[in-house]
Amino acid sequence: MKWKWRDGGGGQTRRIEISLREVGQLFNTVDPSPFHEKDLDADAEEFIVSWAREFATHERLMLVVHLNEPPSEEHAQPAVEKAVQHYFAYRAKLNRLDFRRLMKDGLKSLAIGLGFLATCLIGSQMLAGLSTNPLTNVLRESLTIGGWVAMWRPMEIYLYSWWPVQRLGRVYRKMSRMKVELRVRKAPAEKTAAGSP
Repeated sequence: MKWKWRDGGGGQTRRIEISLREVGQLFNTVDPSPFHEKDLDADAEEFIVSWAREFATHERLMLVVHLNEPPSEEHAQPAVEKAVQHYFAYRAKLNRLDFRRLMKDGLKSLAIGLGFLATCLIGSQMLAGLSTNPLTNVLRESLTIGGWVAMWRPMEIYLYSWWPVQRLGRVYRKMSRMKVELRVRKAPAEKTAAGSP
């Protein structure tokens, strides 16, 4: 397999080009699903997604597959395009589920963190009224710090973790509309026989 990307011209459509021996290399060979539902080959997917993420969301994508051997099916191009689009539509669906799961985890973490923070702050205030010796002060400060540390996970989710998931989802949705073009390389011209003019 060989890979490259190319600006399709005008800055509107970006072409990602893949060189394969035959079209089956684009897909996972151990996947028993029907052709239009097959998973992509892991290396091919990683390459295509990595380049798609480099481009602006509004730019259209085209996948150009250069083949050494012509496809065995007569109308292979629409089938391959449908399979690629179906795969990335499925990935977009999984991404939405991941996002919802992340938000639920964030909500649970927030509830646990707030409960623990409240308990620690109440405990810290109770210790402040009992004694002023250094050990009590250390314990009181430790409770306060521990309570705020418990808020780290929900803050991480709601401030930082959600937007990369959303951005990847937008890439998958764009790729679910990506056009696919198959190009069969022409066989090299046969050498002229020895001694011929």
